[in-house]
Amino acid sequence: MNFAFKKLLMASATVGMTTMGVISLAKPASSQIIPQPWGSIGGAENEITYSAGVRWYGFGVEIGGRGDGATGVDVLRFLNLPVLSPYLGVGLYSDPGDDLAVSGGVQIRPPGDVFLGVGYHSVRGVNGQLGIRF
Repeated sequence: MNFAFKKLLMASATVGMTTMGVISLAKPASSQIIPQPWGSIGGAENEITYSAGVRWYGFGVEIGGRGDGATGVDVLRFLNLPVLSPYLGVGLYSDPGDDLAVSGGVQIRPPGDVFLGVGYHSVRGVNGQLGIRF
């Protein structure tokens, strides 16, 4: 085997093992039995935006809107890591220019009952989140 092939094989194995390690850590927490709500506020196109969501077993639903009347709902998928939980979502909105919305962000879940988050939404812009675990 030549050196370049060995190097590629070694890099592929390292990425694969790292990915498997991260996936093995991603498991639903026992506290996920009770849905965890959050609220958010942000801004887009000089408008105040808002939403309320709930997370349960790695999935979430968020209802939100913008000051100009655009409203909608998103379905989110979370990756349940120990402290950080990144997410991606897709939604439908009443905004004529952007009826299909995409979103992504991360929730920071330190020990305790409160968690924080930050995200970007294609209709609602950048937002900050504050949530509670029961």
